[in-house]
Amino acid sequence: MSLRINTNVAALQTHRQLVDTDNRLSVSLERLSSGYRINHAKDDVSGLAISNKLNMEIKSLGMAQQNASQAQSVLQVAEGGTNQIEAITERLKELATSAASDNTDAAGRSNLNGEATSLLAEIDRIANSTKYGDTALLSGVMSFTFQIGYTNSSNDQINISTTSGLTAASLGLSGLNLTSTAGAQSALTSIENSLTSINVVTGQIGAAQSRLEFASANLAISVENLSASQSAIRDVDMAGEMTNLTKNQILLQAGTAMLAQANMIPQTILSLLK
Repeated sequence: MSLRINTNVAALQTHRQLVDTDNRLSVSLERLSSGYRINHAKDDVSGLAISNKLNMEIKSLGMAQQNASQAQSVLQVAEGGTNQIEAITERLKELATSAASDNTDAAGRSNLNGEATSLLAEIDRIANSTKYGDTALLSGVMSFTFQIGYTNSSNDQINISTTSGLTAASLGLSGLNLTSTAGAQSALTSIENSLTSINVVTGQIGAAQSRLEFASANLAISVENLSASQSAIRDVDMAGEMTNLTKNQILLQAGTAMLAQANMIPQTILSLLK
């Protein structure tokens, strides 16, 4: 056994181990305090890149969920106006049926025609005033594209459109005249055709609402699964990291004690000088 004073190899080795333990202890403390396994790129370069990509997708899908919710609101507004126009059309059918019968005299038909004219004006008012923001929904063909994903592709977009507007002219009711039996009888056919057109638009709105409901549910599932994937990559296992913390705390205390012992070794040389 050689004894040296200038270089205490045992102390140097113990100090190196103590520094390593202290570094691992610092990492454990940082992970436990932040909740993340990856706090710096050096912790896991590829894991951080994947986590950042997943995080971007999760945030984008969260906004897509909001888009789907707003799209539902747009369609609900359109559906409300459509329902009122359909109700007015039913009333027009009643008026035309009454006017087409010979038991209604000319004065009665004139009154019925006056009400029908007012109802046609109300159809136009509803069709022109049913808007979402500044966008008219029923005065003409409705067409929207909603982004319900995080890529610029048709798979992440939903296109919603209707085949026609619901103004009196679009429904073929602008020339409605109930002042004569023949006019009232002709109006019955026109009103029947208009109801068919309204039902088509209503069906298109309903189909779009159903599709958006499924899209919104799928988005919620996607956000949940992607969040779980990101958590598995970046979040720390608190129980496992707590075990590491306890181990490193014990090693730090033991290393500190051993460094003190290693620093005492050169003092044994003093016994040779006595």
